[in-house]
Formats: sequence, C-alpha cells, structure tokens
Amino acid sequence: MGTSKYDIEGLDLSDDHYTVEQNLVRNQYKALDDHGNTVLEGKQETFKLKEEFPFVDGNGETVFTINAQQIRDYEGQYVLTDARSGDDIVVLDHEYSLLEQITGATWTIRDAETDAELAEITSRKFVGLFRRGLLGNLIPHHYEITDADGGHVGSISGQLSMKDRYDVRIDDASTVPREPVVAAAMVIDAIEGN
Repeated sequence: MGTSKYDIEGLDLSDDHYTVEQNLVRNQYKALDDHGNTVLEGKQETFKLKEEFPFVDGNGETVFTINAQQIRDYEGQYVLTDARSGDDIVVLDHEYSLLEQITGATWTIRDAETDAELAEITSRKFVGLFRRGLLGNLIPHHYEITDADGGHVGSISGQLSMKDRYDVRIDDASTVPREPVVAAAMVIDAIEGN
C-alpha cells in the first residue's frame, strides 16, 4: 500500500482493472478483481434521510462510508470518509444540468480539505438520451475518467447483462486515487438510478 493522503486504511485497490456488479434486488454492489475475488462491497442505505453508502472490504470489514451532504437530491456532494481514521478523504460532486441528457453527466472527485479537483468522471454524450428512449437500459453506460488537467486516466464501461455490470479500467492513475474512482462507479450508478 502507498502512503498517499487518499489511501484508505485497510484497503488496497492497486490493480488496473475491476468489475463492478449490482445486485438484482437493490442498490447493492461489489467490486471484483481479475481473479473474481470480491475486494469491495457497498450498498445504498435507502431508508435514511440523507443517502449513505457504507463499504466493506472482501473480509466484511468496514473501510469507508460515502454520505450525502444534503437531504435526497440528485445534484449534490457526497463525502468519502475513512472508517478507521474518521478522516474525510474526497468529495464526489455532481452539478445537475438540464442539458445533461445531451451533453453527458459530469461527476468531480475533489480533495475533501482543499476542494482541489483530482479527477472527473463524465458520461459519453448522447448515451443518456438514447438510454431513456425506446431502448431503455439496453445501451450500457460509458464514462471517461480524466485527471485535473483533462488527461485520460481510464474508463467505466457498462456491459450488456440482466444487472448493471461495469468494467473499471485505470490506465494511468499517477495523480488520481483509485479507491474513490472504484467507489464512484457504484455510487454514480445508484444515484443516477441506472
């Protein structure tokens, strides 16, 4: 494990590829490594006033929580807090726009202390429009991950399946924390109601 200020105690997501799967019944997710081992699980707590997403590692140990900063709102900020240290690590920020269905949704990962942008996760343009048309959810989502300077970092690509399933690929994470990106794939899917 590294010593970055974005590392989460007890969690090591240093691989370049993970598969994120949604449970068929509710907004519950797991991230699998290339060997099919569960490395992270999270679920959306649906009966709370403010949305909450607790995450556990492959052994069931709580590693972090993502909490909404306001009462149920599609637009907003979600803070990732390390469960062991209690430190806020990053903020997942979404600003809703009426043009979002055409131009694509953008989620920003920011430093929780300085508010500096670390990465952006942006959906491919026009896909949201077609997904809500005649084809419904038959067209999988695709997101581009970029660093603060707009450089390519990786992608989150949906797969055709009965439940939401995403390939999370990190091509260059030299300046982007991996754990928040993998967690963001789960949280974005739940919040956008994919």
